[in-house]
Amino acid sequence: MTERVDFLVVGAGVSGLGFANWIRERHPGASVRVLDREDEPGGYCRTVVRDGFVWDYSGHFFHFKDPSIEAWLRARMPGEDIRTVEKRSLIRYAGRDIDFPFQKNIHQLPHDEFLSCLVDLFFRPTGDGPPRSFGEMLERRLGRAITAKFLRPYNEKLYATDLNTLDVDAMGRFFPHADIADVIANMRPKGEAARDGGYNATFIYPAGGAMQFVRALLRDLPGGAVATGEAVVAIDVDAKTATTTQRRIAYEHLVSSAPLPALARMTGMPHDAGAFTSNKVLVFNLGFDRKGRRDVHWMYFPDPAVSFYRVGWYDNILGSDRMSLYVEIGARHAEVLDVPALRERVLADLAREGIVDGHRLVAHHDVTLDPAYCHITRTSLLEAARLRDELARKQVHAVGRYGGWTYCSIEDNLIETRALAQKL
Repeated sequence: MTERVDFLVVGAGVSGLGFANWIRERHPGASVRVLDREDEPGGYCRTVVRDGFVWDYSGHFFHFKDPSIEAWLRARMPGEDIRTVEKRSLIRYAGRDIDFPFQKNIHQLPHDEFLSCLVDLFFRPTGDGPPRSFGEMLERRLGRAITAKFLRPYNEKLYATDLNTLDVDAMGRFFPHADIADVIANMRPKGEAARDGGYNATFIYPAGGAMQFVRALLRDLPGGAVATGEAVVAIDVDAKTATTTQRRIAYEHLVSSAPLPALARMTGMPHDAGAFTSNKVLVFNLGFDRKGRRDVHWMYFPDPAVSFYRVGWYDNILGSDRMSLYVEIGARHAEVLDVPALRERVLADLAREGIVDGHRLVAHHDVTLDPAYCHITRTSLLEAARLRDELARKQVHAVGRYGGWTYCSIEDNLIETRALAQKL
């Protein structure tokens, strides 16, 4: 038997649930069905509660530039304890802690390294024509020394790829640019320095974890609108019919937050699979028997000898009395990870960096996000745009970070799906 709906949504993460809410606001009588192959909604925005610790699949900290989006979410979270936090982030560089972003705080380096960075920033290479890659853009804008000391090693640990393969605008508005005036302006006495000013300088986080935002998105959806544990295996774009692991569903419009190459395979749409590459991220959530340092929310580690690229402190966000960390390791998509061995290495590296100092591990959890960060290349941008246009002409709309094969925030997903609901 074939079920019929006006709007079929593939993926019950923030993008899919956001669209389901927006379209029901505009068309209250429309039938909407949201499907997800996992056993619970949320996508990567899920929370684990274990032995008194609250962890996410990775750090999901919400930062809003559109007050209406934040107000819309908060209205669906009555009574929820939502913390507003002014971010404190550091970079561990050669045994000392430098304020983030590195390029605005080179004056905190040893004197000779500071001068090297400043001179290279002033005499940065100009090149012929516009930069051709993300790596070249870094050197052209910030100089070779700043790039070599932090930006290249850190981002190559994160993306698990050569930065010269990525597009110039691979991080878009999320990359904290700086020029000589920014660097000089930040060289005020301690306490007078300019604030981070990044897109997430202030963020909000629920005491119950990021899953509270997902519950807010589920709140106004009717019972039965969301089906978990049901994967879409094929989509006939001409007949407007989706086949799942349990049934067939006819639709008028289909909205998908599934990774774009996976959607192309489901629809049988010809595409260049080699255009879409990504990394994966192994996340360790670690709970310890007592408090650690109190003056930081997350820290970046560019040193290739250190296994992880970032560590975050949940306890300093939630005000809890035991150290609660998330630790992230970037890896190539095809790399086979020995999780128990990596956990031991992470604990050793945390001790070596002084983050763990005689602490006893009392709880832990791990999850691998795959894909994690899309590799934004000139080829992927062109192929994603072509593929999304062709699908849209068939009333199949790809949205979100992975549906759009892009770099964006959770708020961007909600803004994008709100605009799509208005258009449809």
